[in-house]
Amino acid sequence: MAEELGWETKDFDEAFREAFEQGMVEADFKARVMWIPKAILHNKPESPNVVKSWAAEFNLIPECDLKWKAFEALKASIHALGEAYGEAFDKTFAKPSGKPSLNASAKTIPNQEQEQKQEQEQEWEEKGANAPNQSTSLASPVPRAQAPTLALIRDPQEIPPCPVKQLVALFSLKLPELPKPRYEMWKDSTGAEAMRRRWKWLLSPEATREDNTRYATTASEATQWFSRFFDAVAASDFLTGRSGDWSNCDLAWLMKRENFIKVVQGNYGNKARKAA
Repeated sequence: MAEELGWETKDFDEAFREAFEQGMVEADFKARVMWIPKAILHNKPESPNVVKSWAAEFNLIPECDLKWKAFEALKASIHALGEAYGEAFDKTFAKPSGKPSLNASAKTIPNQEQEQKQEQEQEWEEKGANAPNQSTSLASPVPRAQAPTLALIRDPQEIPPCPVKQLVALFSLKLPELPKPRYEMWKDSTGAEAMRRRWKWLLSPEATREDNTRYATTASEATQWFSRFFDAVAASDFLTGRSGDWSNCDLAWLMKRENFIKVVQGNYGNKARKAA
């Protein structure tokens, strides 16, 4: 978050500790997520469609007690806005799995000894093991030095593992009209392997725009990029079958290199198809 705000880490730590001690923010340091309970009071959704867009981010948050607490609070606040808002919430927000414990969030900020222990537990980041994903809805409070996925990725070996399950869920949410893959069966398929290759490319120095800026340099940016990618697919009458010309598009097809490139280049946009 310090990086997002352009603050020095020390300055952010001081501000965060003050907000935490005053109860303005809650955090689950093990899951590495934080939540500002009153944020929705100052950022009410302008329409039910905004609620749906929030769900895409919320559903990517790793399962933890704090996610349960946030889910229940958001549900109450959004339902209070009206029937259409409540319906949008119920249809798009995935209820957290499991059951919350009595202690739904951390009560104290870890001290130096705890942080060192936490850093040891986070060796997955250096070894490329699976890990909790970052989210723009509940952001990580862990200092940048302990979260290499928030730093610029310069070495291919530093590329974080592809969050296949989260991307499959994002695809299903954004494109309900297309065949929904079952993650348990899809995760070891050739389509999933293609997805991992596309993820690796997206976070490589080769993936640049015409102005030479990177498409994505963090796991969070890459996930957001895939979200926009699926939005582009959803907007295409051809790919979704709305035009009546074709209806064989699915996640595996989209992850094939040649098809992936065509979508990125805009070959399947409605204007492009009409011009052709």
